[in-house]
Amino acid sequence: MTSTDNPVVAVVMGSISDSDIMRGCVDLLIKLDIPHEAKVLSAHRTPQLTREYAVSAANRGIEVIIAGAGWSAHLAGFLAAHTNLPVIGIPVDSSPLKGIDALLSTVQMPPGIPVATVAVGMGGAKNAAVLAAQILALKYPPIKEKLTAYRKELTQKAVGKTDAWDI
Repeated sequence: MTSTDNPVVAVVMGSISDSDIMRGCVDLLIKLDIPHEAKVLSAHRTPQLTREYAVSAANRGIEVIIAGAGWSAHLAGFLAAHTNLPVIGIPVDSSPLKGIDALLSTVQMPPGIPVATVAVGMGGAKNAAVLAAQILALKYPPIKEKLTAYRKELTQKAVGKTDAWDI
């Protein structure tokens, strides 16, 4: 299975300029062998296309949507308003406010339309992939196995760094 066969995760970014941050998310989905697709869609510049994408996502086999955007960052909430799928929002630190505006826009959703929001920037992008994997691992044993191996790898790296200090 390749990472783009029958995608179960949609990675959406508000602008191609967000791709540097979103690369961390996509790279981790590839590492975990999670089928995904990536799109550039905007709540502001392409609202009709973005709505259609969200409305059709479940019928196309998407199970989790990850949305990264900077500035006013309405993308994750806009997508969540048009689907019942879980949406994970990544605030991108592309504005003069260094992502604080994106964080507040992403996390402050009205009751009934949640967006699971991760940290601002690259760390958040990687955590969004991990959170998507955790959701999918409930249904897909191979993803659970890859996620377990990834977490063990993180532990080994952390222990290895401590051992290198020889304290």
